[in-house]
Amino acid sequence: MAGLLPALIARGSQVGRYRDASFVPFAIGTFCLIWCVRDFFVRGLGTLAPWDPPRRLVVGGLYRFVRNPMYLSVATVILGWSLYFGSWQLALYLGVVAIVFHLRVILYEEPRLNRQFGPDWDQYRARVPRWIPRFQARQ
Repeated sequence: MAGLLPALIARGSQVGRYRDASFVPFAIGTFCLIWCVRDFFVRGLGTLAPWDPPRRLVVGGLYRFVRNPMYLSVATVILGWSLYFGSWQLALYLGVVAIVFHLRVILYEEPRLNRQFGPDWDQYRARVPRWIPRFQARQ
């Protein structure tokens, strides 16, 4: 989603004028994605794979600030691609990906997390925003 598809969309494109700026979202998105995968494994005792999801609700690491840091990380990497190639097609792809992520979260993931973790999910959901990180702890 953040590697092969953007490369296919950008196939044949020239490097854009924002190439140097693209390395910031690439680096941030990649670093945060690796951090989230690690937290799923270490804190949640699971993986990204649908057949081996985390068995514990992951509320530490980047998940302290926002409920969907992994999706935000992927979107940030796609933003890096878009800047690298200066591509409106990749910017459009990023918009479509963001909509798909949002629909997946509200229609599938959040109801599943509610069933799986019950009151723990309710407390977490009340404390941590879905998409816009909150960097101050709520009292």
